[in-house]
Amino acid sequence: MHIHFDAASEAKLAPHLAPDKQLLLTFEDGVGPYSQHAMIHMQVQFTLNVVAATADLTGYDQTVDSNLGELRIKGYSTEDLDEHMAVHLNPTTNTMSLTGDGGEIDANLGFIDFTAPGGINPAR
Repeated sequence: MHIHFDAASEAKLAPHLAPDKQLLLTFEDGVGPYSQHAMIHMQVQFTLNVVAATADLTGYDQTVDSNLGELRIKGYSTEDLDEHMAVHLNPTTNTMSLTGDGGEIDANLGFIDFTAPGGINPAR
């Protein structure tokens, strides 16, 4: 599995990435410390999370390669992902989307930096 971040999404995320941080692609099912509750969501929803390199990653048991480095995922979320994926930034709305071989996976890919004071959540 591979995710390609376009230049605009890479520029948006770059200030949040560092060797002492990890990037997660979280399936929003309400399971785990980085997942938002999924009680009102009826669609597939993912969020990019930045966490400390020392963070507890219980449940994030698989990895996906990307041009930004390795992303950790919950293994069972592969059911909703494709072999080849891309993240695009819409500059008009400043939102990201996740697409794959089969088309759109998440039209409004969330982003939360859990390493920032209070967390950063500009997309939700």
